[in-house]
Amino acid sequence: MLPSRGWTIYGEDLMPHIDQGAARLYFEDSGGDQPPILLSHGFGASTEMWRGQVENFRNRYRLITWDMRGHGRTECPDDLSLYSQNNTADDMAAVLDHLGVERAIIGGHSLGGFMSLVFNVRYPGRVMALYLQGCGPGYRSNKARAVWNERAEARAQSLDDGGLDALGGASEVKRSIQNTATGLALAARGIMSQVDARVINSLPEISVPTLVLVGENDTPYLTGSDYMASHITGSINVRVDDAAHGVNIDQPEEVNKALADFLAGL
Repeated sequence: MLPSRGWTIYGEDLMPHIDQGAARLYFEDSGGDQPPILLSHGFGASTEMWRGQVENFRNRYRLITWDMRGHGRTECPDDLSLYSQNNTADDMAAVLDHLGVERAIIGGHSLGGFMSLVFNVRYPGRVMALYLQGCGPGYRSNKARAVWNERAEARAQSLDDGGLDALGGASEVKRSIQNTATGLALAARGIMSQVDARVINSLPEISVPTLVLVGENDTPYLTGSDYMASHITGSINVRVDDAAHGVNIDQPEEVNKALADFLAGL
């Protein structure tokens, strides 16, 4: 008999999915002790990037990972209107609802870190704490957002033209699996695009414990990490030596230690 929590057979593997509108969200639940921790991956990555953290913490905490629309094993039609930040935050809430979790520690890497902040804006009562890894808070100015969105469109176009061979990326991307370049291109045009200043404006209002962590060689996100740490009251700011953007892959022991210390203090 199959488990009752929305699981589907793919080949010989038991693959858990949630039906969320037009999308079928892939997730993994370690089933460990409380409190639950929902971890979201970065652009071009998937649940696989968090294997080291799941294996390290699963006996002490309940680790929940999932694949965003356009990524990994999640399935979603090729319709740009289905790829948005609001849809993604609602997907995160749907995963928690499906597992009977009202409040969780919300964390993520890069795009997943930014989406953790979007989730906090959209569902503040469901956030126990925040873990923000290798990410930034977005932009206030229309000009800065336009520059970012030009880069996102260039990333999407390269995937349209070159397929998955054009993905590139840091160590967390290389460790992950993807289905189609089309889904990633849609995610770049939709989820990755900057649309407003709600996240950066929300930072001073964040009152939950927050860990901001970045690799010392992750140059594009050093300033953003410092900015978040300085504008979130009481936050902890950690730079990990000898690590780039895929910091939890590059230095898993250091990241796990920083996470363990943070979680122990909650």
